[in-house]
Amino acid sequence: MDKRRILIMGAAGRDFHNFNVCYRQDERYEVVAFTATQIPDIEGRVYPKELAGPLYPEGIPIYAESELLSLISELNVDEVVFSYSDVPHVYVMHKATQVITHGAAFTLLSAEKTMISSLKPVVAVCAVRTGVGKSQTTRKVCDVLKAMGHRVVAIRHPMPYGNLVEQSCQRFATYEDLDRHKCTIEEREEYEPHIDRGIVVYAGVDYEEILREAEKEADVIVWDGGNNDTPFYKPDIHITLLDPHRPGHEQLYHPGEANLRMADVLLINKVDTANPEAVSQLRRAAAEYNPAAVVIEAASPIFVESPEMIRGKRVLVIEDGPTLTHGEMPYGAGVVAAGKFGASELVDPRPFAVGTIAATFEKYRHMGPLLPAMGYGGSQIRELEETIKATDCDVVLVATPIDIRRVLKLDKPSTRVRYELQEIGLPDLTQVLAPLKPQQ
Repeated sequence: MDKRRILIMGAAGRDFHNFNVCYRQDERYEVVAFTATQIPDIEGRVYPKELAGPLYPEGIPIYAESELLSLISELNVDEVVFSYSDVPHVYVMHKATQVITHGAAFTLLSAEKTMISSLKPVVAVCAVRTGVGKSQTTRKVCDVLKAMGHRVVAIRHPMPYGNLVEQSCQRFATYEDLDRHKCTIEEREEYEPHIDRGIVVYAGVDYEEILREAEKEADVIVWDGGNNDTPFYKPDIHITLLDPHRPGHEQLYHPGEANLRMADVLLINKVDTANPEAVSQLRRAAAEYNPAAVVIEAASPIFVESPEMIRGKRVLVIEDGPTLTHGEMPYGAGVVAAGKFGASELVDPRPFAVGTIAATFEKYRHMGPLLPAMGYGGSQIRELEETIKATDCDVVLVATPIDIRRVLKLDKPSTRVRYELQEIGLPDLTQVLAPLKPQQ
C-alpha cells in the first residue's frame, strides 16, 4: 500500500511535536515537508535525521508557508496538517479552502491525540489568546505547589529557533544555562522568571524525551503553554485564561476555543483594568461553552521600579513582542503604566525603526506608539538596540516579562514595569490545586 504523503504547516513548535507524536514511527505515512510562518527566518532548514528517526534518513525539509500551494503539486501531497496557533478561525478555513482546491485534504489533529501521558500529575496553563497573562499565572501556580511541599518542574511550549539537534531536550536552572543555549529574548522572557523562583525549566523539540527527564526531578509537572495552544501533555488540572480586553476572541481563534471548552478552570484575568461589561460577557461565555468549569477572577496589577522617572517625561514603552504581534493587542502593561504615572507623551518609535523591526511595524499595523521587544536572534536584537538608540525620548519604560536590560545595551535612562497575578475572592488557585496536596 502506498504511503499517504503528508505536509505539516507549522511555526517551529507544535508542528514538530505533532510529527514526533503522530507520524514519526507510523509507516502508513510519509511526511514530505514542513512549512513555517509567524517567526522570522525559521524556514530553509531541515528537520534533522537525528530527530526525524529511521524512517527519514535524509531528514525533512522546511519551506516558507508562502510556497504551500506549489508544494502540494510538486511533492504530490495527499494531506496537509495544520499545526500552529493563535490564528482566527476564518484564517484557518481560508487555508483549508486553498488546500482542498489544490487537491489535498486538510486536517486538524485532535488535542487528545497529540497529548502525552505523564507518570506525574500535570497542571496545564493555557489561554484563548497570546498575552492574556499565562506567565504570571504559571508563576503563581508554581508558588502554590511549592508551598504545598512539591518539587515543581515547568515545561515550556517550544521555541526551537536554532540548532534543532542541540535543542532536542534543554534544561534551564541558571542564567548560565540561558547563555549556554544561546537563548533569544523570547526564550529568556519565559525561562528567567522561573529560574528566579528556583524552578527548573525544560523545553526543546522532543517532548517525550523532555517529559521523561523532567519526571526524574518533579513531583508535579507544570505545562507552561505558549500562544493559545492546547497542552502537549494530558493534564490532571487544565487552566485556561480569558481576556476581557478582547471579549469574544475566546470563540474566534484557533485553538483557543478548544482550551475554553476543555478546561477544568477558567481564569478571567485583568478584571481590574477591563470594562465591567466585558468581564460579564466572559462570565456568560464560560457558562455557555464550559458550564462545568470552575471560574476564577484575577487582576494583574503593575509595579514600577522608579515611577518618579515617568511623570512629565517623553517615554518610549517597550512591550512584550508576541502579545503585540500575533496576539494583536495594540498596547500592554507599559502603556497602562505610562498613563498611570503621568508620562507627558508616548514616543512613537516607528519613524526610527530599522530592519526587521520596521518590517514588524509594517506587518502589524494595529500597534500604537510603542516598541515590541522582538529578539528572535542576534541580528534582530541589534536592530532593536539601534531602534531604541535612534528614538528621541527622555526615558525607556521596559514592560517585558524579563528585564531586557540584561540583554540590550540602552543609552538612555530606563525603568521597568512588572506584573503579577492577584486572584480576587474565591475560588482561587490554592483551592483548585488542593487535590494535588501531598498525603500526610
